[in-house]
Amino acid sequence: MHIRDLHAVILAGGHGTRFWPASRRALPKQFLPIAGRRTLIAQTAARLRGLVDLEHTLVVTSADHVALVERFLPKLPRENILAEPVGRNTAACVAWAALEIEKRSPGGVHAVLPSDHVIEPAREFRRVLAAAADEAAETGALYTLGIRPTSPATGYGYIEGGEVVSDHPGIEVRRVIKFVEKPDRARAEVFVASGRFFWNAGIFVWSTRAILSALREHAPDLLGSLAGIHAESERPRVYAALRSVAVDVAVLEKAQNVRVIPIAFTWSDVGSWAALSDVHALDADQNCAAGGGRVLAHEAQRNIVYGKRGELTALVGVHDLVVVRAGKAVLVCPRERAQDVKSIVARLEQGDPSFL
Repeated sequence: MHIRDLHAVILAGGHGTRFWPASRRALPKQFLPIAGRRTLIAQTAARLRGLVDLEHTLVVTSADHVALVERFLPKLPRENILAEPVGRNTAACVAWAALEIEKRSPGGVHAVLPSDHVIEPAREFRRVLAAAADEAAETGALYTLGIRPTSPATGYGYIEGGEVVSDHPGIEVRRVIKFVEKPDRARAEVFVASGRFFWNAGIFVWSTRAILSALREHAPDLLGSLAGIHAESERPRVYAALRSVAVDVAVLEKAQNVRVIPIAFTWSDVGSWAALSDVHALDADQNCAAGGGRVLAHEAQRNIVYGKRGELTALVGVHDLVVVRAGKAVLVCPRERAQDVKSIVARLEQGDPSFL
């Protein structure tokens, strides 16, 4: 597939509440240097280089974050930023982007990518996307990437793969039997033991006409409402009335022509502070420093620290902590409780939203 025939859609509308206090409403996770020197959204765009250029990349984001997209993707054409007046989950994002791509490049193929994942190596990722794009152009099926589970994680949706229906060199394509919402631990253990299930990475590839046809069949309310917008002044009213639903639920769980490509490269959705130890180099005591700041540790092991460039965090005699300094807020918690940051966010929403 030639580069000019393939588009990409980067979904950048999330709020990243599990990364409070660094991630705020005004500066969400995807616009932070959480997994390196560059922001996650900049890494996502760079990962596509050589396969999809910025002229053929759309970013769907909140209207409040357009300036951040412009700041961190300065070469992205302004008309390629789709600014949602309110968030309505991924089905609305996918539908709007597909309508826009079909208008600009009828009959093409595009990939849909979250803006806040870490994937290595980028070359292998591009190879898989290119193979999926070729398949999508040829078959008209809907393709998703599946992560081979390394543990019975309960924070991901799962995809059950069936028989192999196509095979590129080192890349197999399987029929999807079903999607499963986040399971409990016991069920996740059964999934992993079976060898048939994959984590749902939320990365999709399809022909634009195929996804529009699937939306027309399974989510006609969403597609019809968005297709009926003839002036930007109408978008806030229409968006406010849309139902909030993920594209997996609205379309993929119902469609019959869905395929999964199990991947072999390294993937992380960087779902909480605890995940940073998987995407950063560690010191001799297994401490992790992220965000550009430094860590000075004395008899301290397995800690995760986030601070801005020029800042120093000193640790003495502590173990397995998350320590985050951002603005006027500091977070300290055990690594095993990192997911519970959302409880702090919920309390701030009720009592002190100025810190959000």
